[in-house]
Amino acid sequence: MKSAPPPPASTDTPDEGDDDALVRELGLEQRGAQLVKMEGRVFVRFTGVVDTAGLVVPYALVPAQGVLAKPSKWRKMDRAARHALISERVSDAAQKALHASALDFVEEIIEEADNVGIDPMTFLNVLHELQTSEPAEYVFERIRQRLVHAVEREQEERHAARTKESINLAEYPESFEVASRMRRKFIALLGPTNSGKTHKAMEALAKAKSGVYLAPLRLLALENYERLQEAKGPGGEEIKVSLVTGEERRVVEGATHVASTVEMLDARNPVEVAVIDEIQMLADRDRGAAWTAAVCGAPAHTVYLVGAPEAQRAIKALADRLECPLEVHVLKRKAPLSMEPSAVRKLRNLQRGDAVIAFSRREVLMWRDMITDMGLSVATVYGNLSPEVRRAQAERFRDGSADIVVGTDALAMGLNLPISRIVMTTTVKYNGYEEEEIPAALARQIAGRAGRYGVHEEGFVAGYDDETHEVMRSLLKEKVPPVSTSGFSVAPSIEHLHRIASVTGETSLVKLLKRFVHNIDVPDGFFYPRITEEQSERAVWLDTLSLSLAEKFMLSLVPISTKVPTLQSAWEHWSYSLAKKKICKLQPHPNDLMFQNLQEVEDTCRMYSAYAWISYRVPEYFPSIELAQELARTASERVDSILHAQNAAARKKGGGSGGFGSEKKRRR
Repeated sequence: MKSAPPPPASTDTPDEGDDDALVRELGLEQRGAQLVKMEGRVFVRFTGVVDTAGLVVPYALVPAQGVLAKPSKWRKMDRAARHALISERVSDAAQKALHASALDFVEEIIEEADNVGIDPMTFLNVLHELQTSEPAEYVFERIRQRLVHAVEREQEERHAARTKESINLAEYPESFEVASRMRRKFIALLGPTNSGKTHKAMEALAKAKSGVYLAPLRLLALENYERLQEAKGPGGEEIKVSLVTGEERRVVEGATHVASTVEMLDARNPVEVAVIDEIQMLADRDRGAAWTAAVCGAPAHTVYLVGAPEAQRAIKALADRLECPLEVHVLKRKAPLSMEPSAVRKLRNLQRGDAVIAFSRREVLMWRDMITDMGLSVATVYGNLSPEVRRAQAERFRDGSADIVVGTDALAMGLNLPISRIVMTTTVKYNGYEEEEIPAALARQIAGRAGRYGVHEEGFVAGYDDETHEVMRSLLKEKVPPVSTSGFSVAPSIEHLHRIASVTGETSLVKLLKRFVHNIDVPDGFFYPRITEEQSERAVWLDTLSLSLAEKFMLSLVPISTKVPTLQSAWEHWSYSLAKKKICKLQPHPNDLMFQNLQEVEDTCRMYSAYAWISYRVPEYFPSIELAQELARTASERVDSILHAQNAAARKKGGGSGGFGSEKKRRR
């Protein structure tokens, strides 16, 4: 390109007409260049065409040095300065460099788009159409990002389609091979608390030649394990029974029966009878999937479904879907249940045999202290306590060592106590997100614990204050909504995740869990994928460690509260150790318990139980299982000892039993 002749000298301030004259004078249009003013800039732009790989791609791009000035500065430049600047920037070298970079870029996009089956012109058309003052490299980078996002979308759609093809939840029952091949029969025993439904089911289980009891809680599994040990088999013989929970195994050689938590269902070994307790838990937001799996997968010829009446329609829907014949028996409560005429109002109006209900550990301990200050003896039950401590506290109430039991709604499931009257301190409970009024189903389940059949002729319910009393009256009259007849929760198994990983190539636990929830096939919504919020949150952190998918999945399910800093720290330590393939042994420090407060000992107990849970799954790296169980028992005993000592100290401070009513105040 020849240099343009210098313009005639001028001292006048240039105007738009001068710019047009400069463009003509320099022959910019003939050389494929434009002088443009936009976006607060004055710049030159080259136009041209890339012809490669069978594609003709026009472009209009700003070279690297194509921006000349801001409009305010440009207006102050005289004609000679403008001429010189344009001549410098619109050179053969600049034009050739831009064309070469455009050619390289077009070939790059064509190759990458072809690799994923996308039309490259979808992105390359922008080179001519985009009106911008940004230099070419910025435009190229924006197009690259668009292509990356398009490839990700394309890959996402492809992976979603493959995931959908790999898992169809309509076929979920067939994943339980033993149960799906058996001729099973369902017997539903439905009724309120104290209707004898569990007793009937356990009688049938004891008479069977083999069987399994599936419990919602470790405590219930333990209670019915002992119940089966004391029962007689079909020929009057002792029953050999094993206990299997996430944290504990008491395996008896030649055992014909197993008491287990529902999550520990063994779907491989066929038995004669299975009992699935608290069947209404099908509707539980976080744990309902375990009941779906139990109903679909319990490998028993006869499956007893025991629970609340509101589960009847859901059970029928499942029986129809699984093509299992169904018998339904609705039982009535054995002892009547009545609201007291008025609220309790004062501590001195509490009576021996009362159960005082609060909805947090802090509130339970506060009410315990207030009641013991009056000289009454109190047993304490709340969710943070281990099953062993709950049993010990419950036994104190049963044998009369404690006058009153104070507890959370943990009392509503798994403890058979001689409660005469339920006293509600509130009807508001934190649901994990906010404070809300308890549902009618929970109110009824708690109230139903009053009036134990064979101990009391009648059960009574009261609120401590007038408002709580009236709310409870309304809740007990309210019709409990039935459990839904579709959308039964299904949790991902490691087999599900491996299947998704095999068709997508993904190894991230977070991504695989999201695919399970969002991409698997749910043709009619009868079964529906669910993961817990806690598992999802843990997966994000676990993906940062060098762990196999199976290890990450296992660690995401450890039953430990990551909201407690010491427990979260323990869980992270175990995860790091497994990632580094370091053996993680427990070091016994039993004397430390003597210097811990109640909360700390409770957390220590939970930590040892969680270690035992992991130890059963990866014993080669967590070998201290027996020590963990021994330390958990020691910590449980320490918790019980602290509760007992606090109770005794408060009673002594309150002046013995002076605040307690006479025997005439016992329940009629």
